[in-house]
Amino acid sequence: MATQDILQFIFAGLTNGAIYALIALGFCVVHNTMGIVNFVQVDFVSLGGMLMFSALFAIGLPMVPGLLLAVAGVALAAMLIERFGLRPARSNHELVLIFMTVGLSIVLRGVMKLVWGKNRMALPPLTPDEPVRIFGASLLPQALWIMALSIIAIGLLNWFFYRTSLGLSMRAVASNPTAANVVGIPAGRVRLTSFALAGALGGLAGVLVTPITTLSYDVGVLLGLKGFAAAILGGFGSFPGAILGGVGLGLLESLSAGYLSSAYKDVLAFVVLLLVLCIRPKGLLGK
Repeated sequence: MATQDILQFIFAGLTNGAIYALIALGFCVVHNTMGIVNFVQVDFVSLGGMLMFSALFAIGLPMVPGLLLAVAGVALAAMLIERFGLRPARSNHELVLIFMTVGLSIVLRGVMKLVWGKNRMALPPLTPDEPVRIFGASLLPQALWIMALSIIAIGLLNWFFYRTSLGLSMRAVASNPTAANVVGIPAGRVRLTSFALAGALGGLAGVLVTPITTLSYDVGVLLGLKGFAAAILGGFGSFPGAILGGVGLGLLESLSAGYLSSAYKDVLAFVVLLLVLCIRPKGLLGK
């Protein structure tokens, strides 16, 4: 029974950690290309779940087309936010842009509240909820989907950044913005693409996690903050660090809830985050 229990906690931690990793990667993509913290990322999670709900129940799409439409819709919304919300700013100072993302986050949350209301909603899982037994531990199919699709998304993101010309351009801007500008890399297109990727990652996280939580206009706030904490824990701007931080934070929450108390899982996770940052301020894999 002890082995089954610890496996159950590990699977739960990996499920939550995969969601945190997706959100953390969204933070890192924008930070690496623009040098800012995009706090609209937390609302991309909520928007993904909301668009999925509308795709299934308002439009009547099947599950897979609804998922693709929801992720694409969040990516499009992210591009509009960058193009018409941030780019017209007269200042390129990072602090100004960060505060603008806070304001845009509040605006987007208000729009979602007007469109979908304040009531909690339920989103069905991708496949029927028949528990799967793995070494005696019970696991919902939605948790398997979360881990599998998160791995696929991370693999595609890695391929994009290392195998496509636009991805290489984004890495160039992140490495040396001045040199990238000198050789003619279009900064506007790079920023637009970074927001689209961040929106797609956040939207995918929302589509995957809301069937096992609840769906509302502000459901992404706490999840987004934990994703932000995971990005800091792993080393802000580091893609491997975001994955490590997300999985580590998810496991820490699950194990502390199982062996201590679920009331203190959030507290313990952030206490460990603070301790790590006191010892290594740049995070586990930060440079």
